[in-house]
Amino acid sequence: MAQIKSFEDLQVWQAARGICNDIWLLFEKTSLGKDFDLRNQMSRSSGSVMDNITEGFERSGNREFIHFLSIAKGSCGELKSQLYRALDRKHINEEQFENLTVKINLENSKLGSFIVYLNSTEYKGSKFNQSASNPKPETKNKQP
Repeated sequence: MAQIKSFEDLQVWQAARGICNDIWLLFEKTSLGKDFDLRNQMSRSSGSVMDNITEGFERSGNREFIHFLSIAKGSCGELKSQLYRALDRKHINEEQFENLTVKINLENSKLGSFIVYLNSTEYKGSKFNQSASNPKPETKNKQP
């Protein structure tokens, strides 16, 4: 297993970035680009998936990471709902809807699995590691 050194190494972030780019392509190639309210909502929710994965990772603690992964998971659901509106308004066709829905469902599933993994691991994040740069506080022995 490769070591994760930055958020860019995370497969869930890479997939979120791909979805975000796919959404942007819809804006450029379909009438969705002219539905400014829906376009802006979809841009924000797709970006929120990427951004919350990143923010949680950069917090360097599992609890916070899990919290932000949960927000990213919610943004996946929000984006999927917005895709239904785009389909219903005939901005996108059934094939475009299905292709993106498959990707969003997979991302949502991976985020859920990642949350389960982080909840079960004993590793609590780099901010809780004791190192030379973050030494354990010394306890002073009181002498009688």
